[in-house]
Amino acid sequence: MTAQIDTSDSVTTVYKVTGMSCGHCEGSVSGEISQIPGVGSVQAVASTGEVTVVSAAPLDEEAVRAAVDEAGFELAGLA
Repeated sequence: MTAQIDTSDSVTTVYKVTGMSCGHCEGSVSGEISQIPGVGSVQAVASTGEVTVVSAAPLDEEAVRAAVDEAGFELAGLA
């Protein structure tokens, strides 16, 4: 499974986040990650723990980890 897909104008990366259990959790994680510069869209799915991020360029994993931590969850890495 590909965790990061590069296209001509964006990068799609799928992260695994532990601890999400509801829509509020999804919103918290999405809200924090969307504040990282260059992020175009974020889709978090609590049932799978996957967070799909579309950005202008590859993101620094530590920035994503800090955003997920700020939301109260843990980044497990790339899905």
